[in-house]
Amino acid sequence: MNYIGEHLLPGQIGHFFAILSLVASLVATLAYVKAFREKSPADKQSWLKMARISFLIETVSVVTLFATLYYIISHHQFEYKYAYTHSDKGLQVQYLLACFWEGQEGSFMLWSFWHCVLGWILIWKSKDWEAGVMMVVSFAQFCLATMIIGIYFFDYKVGSSPFVLLRNEMQAPIFSRPEYLSFIKDGTGLNTLLQNYWMVIHPPVLFMGFASTIVPFAYAITGLFRKNHDWIKPALPWASFSAAVLGTGVMMGAAWAYESLSFGGYWAWDPVENASLVPWLVLVAGLHTNLIYRNTGYSLRPTYFFYIMSFSLVLYSTFLTRSGILGDTSVHAFTDLGMNVQLLLFLLIFLVPSLVLYIVRYRSIPSITKEENTYSREFWMFIGSLVLFLAGIVISAKTSTPVINKLFGTKIAPPEDPEFAYNQIQIFVAIVIGILTAITQYLKYKDTTKAYFGKKIWIPTLLSVAISLSISLFGNVNYHSKGAGFLFAIHMAIFAAVYSVVANASYIWLVMNGKIRAAGASVAHVGFGLVLVGILISSSKKTVLSWNTTGVTPLRAEPGARNNPAGNPAENITLFKAVPTDMGRYMVTYEKDTLNEADRKRYFVIDFKAKKGGDDFKLYPDVIKQNKGGEGFSANPAAKHYWYKDIFVYITSFQENNHEDTTTFRNHEIQAGDTMFYGNGLMILNKVSVNPADKHDKYGKDETALFLDMTVVAKDGRRYAANPGIALKGMEIRNITDTVASQSLVLKFNKVIDQKTGKLEIGVKESSSITDLITLKVYEFPMINILWLGVVIMAIGFILSIIQRLRLNDRGPLRVS
Repeated sequence: MNYIGEHLLPGQIGHFFAILSLVASLVATLAYVKAFREKSPADKQSWLKMARISFLIETVSVVTLFATLYYIISHHQFEYKYAYTHSDKGLQVQYLLACFWEGQEGSFMLWSFWHCVLGWILIWKSKDWEAGVMMVVSFAQFCLATMIIGIYFFDYKVGSSPFVLLRNEMQAPIFSRPEYLSFIKDGTGLNTLLQNYWMVIHPPVLFMGFASTIVPFAYAITGLFRKNHDWIKPALPWASFSAAVLGTGVMMGAAWAYESLSFGGYWAWDPVENASLVPWLVLVAGLHTNLIYRNTGYSLRPTYFFYIMSFSLVLYSTFLTRSGILGDTSVHAFTDLGMNVQLLLFLLIFLVPSLVLYIVRYRSIPSITKEENTYSREFWMFIGSLVLFLAGIVISAKTSTPVINKLFGTKIAPPEDPEFAYNQIQIFVAIVIGILTAITQYLKYKDTTKAYFGKKIWIPTLLSVAISLSISLFGNVNYHSKGAGFLFAIHMAIFAAVYSVVANASYIWLVMNGKIRAAGASVAHVGFGLVLVGILISSSKKTVLSWNTTGVTPLRAEPGARNNPAGNPAENITLFKAVPTDMGRYMVTYEKDTLNEADRKRYFVIDFKAKKGGDDFKLYPDVIKQNKGGEGFSANPAAKHYWYKDIFVYITSFQENNHEDTTTFRNHEIQAGDTMFYGNGLMILNKVSVNPADKHDKYGKDETALFLDMTVVAKDGRRYAANPGIALKGMEIRNITDTVASQSLVLKFNKVIDQKTGKLEIGVKESSSITDLITLKVYEFPMINILWLGVVIMAIGFILSIIQRLRLNDRGPLRVS
């Protein structure tokens, strides 16, 4: 059958270059193996030339694959399953790239692309190590190429091609018709959670981090094969680069979560978040043992092990996120494409031979035996590396619960409070690492005199004690929900984090005389300490501002949400359109909402007016209709940024009737027992109550509250209770409005006119749009910008370290004695 309107050439080009990529990477791998094994310089150069040509073909193939898939997506060629599944005609141009990494095939191509970029830098710079290192990189390229070929060997499918036609993958009656494309008006679109600018830049950076972990791994494997341990020197800048990029990518993901997900934060110990964090922790551990060996000759064995495990953990995280095994526990995980066996083989084919080779070569790896000196830098650096590794193991073990259940048939349930399950352990890791990053810089390698150490460390120690005590005593860090023990640990961690910042900043000025270019490690440690400070303060002092004081039961969450964004109903406040509502320090008004046709998001205008200080602002949270089979809407938060805090708001539910509200409050004088009429019935004031116990959640302990007990009787005989009130504190009066939504009534207790007669004034608003309402949640994150500042400074520190290490590499041999 000849199908009308199909564009088959892009798919054919894609299939051809996918196969070419597979073949070229295999040839490059074999050529590099021959070059690695060859003794004759002339023959070695011949094999290297062939390997480089093959790698060039591989690079051209990957770039062409990337360009071809982008062409298919950007031209909305929905005859291809990938374009139909991951894009639509209304998608904004800036999100077209995000369509790549929504699907597994595109993200594998991105990973392979970064291997190509890194490979050419290695060919240029790795000199005698090129053959061994590129042998490993090319083999990884071959494995990645198998992931996107999508061909069958006998009855087993290898990979999943992004260039398959929709009619070959789906069963539907329209595919029996030659003009089936005329019935496909649009694609299913990009997942609503990914329609954020962070998802255009976060995945490329994260995958560059993932890809770069192969470089120290490849150097280590080459060193084991050759029994040559000089690889430590060229691998060190690469390890710093990988740690910088991967760490930045992880925190970019945290920024995306903060701006796009409605769990109210930047980190939730989601399994996929953990799977990206653990390789970074182990890589940083390896980076520090690498430094130990470069300067002292100790810790070579753990350096091998940490570099092997960091890349292996990247492959394990790939298995976790792409096998579908985390589908019920993570909002990030990919769906299962039936490639579980292939993904598992991808992990095992690197992990098992690497560990076997490490064990076989273990005794031949140089190791200096001596009595440990606790006043040496290398001792505490090793302890810190071990703590980071153990922290990663604990996180990985908890994350792997679904895998354990599947392998062993167990039914280990996830913890009721997953965040605390991780935090109660990692808080002590933060304490140890914070203190170690503070004091270790002041110790010299091999040995340090106590007098020297004490002279240098006492000033930053006293400053840190003073600053951390000020935060603890006057910062109102009172996180009591997990008990006094955990609160004490938080205060200890605050001291450790402050100590890390102050001690390393002091080291730059007191010891290095302000030479920042040579102080990359200290700058990175300052950034790391600031990250810890930001996490501890913003998390422990995160405050809910949207406590439900209106008495209106919040709307339930939109159906189809993976996690209920409303959470605790008491933390959600309901706003009626154009009705100012008391929210603690602010009077908040839901002014209007508009639908942006460009990004298909409904933006809500929320006006915040401070009761004191004139801190007035508007926020624009939005919702977008879910796709991919989901029902309801996904919420995107909005935040007001200050230097010392963020006000963070997101919509948990909304209801509209599309009528413009032009009504105002009408004031009435009334006494207990009086009756007054409204459009659909009458209202009776039964009595006035002072500080009623059943309304204690609506007024403060230092306020005097008056509530009206009213009965609203509709024409059809239905009765409703209404309780508008006022709260008095000194000369301040706060209105507590009440609503009868089904009768479109808003009632407001204005004032007491005459205390002797009991005459009162109430405002009544009969609004045709009273059913236009939203329920939202508002948080305050204090000092969260310290976290983001710390990430930037830590990245700068890594960059300075890379430059410093490259300069040292150009000067001469390792300083090992």
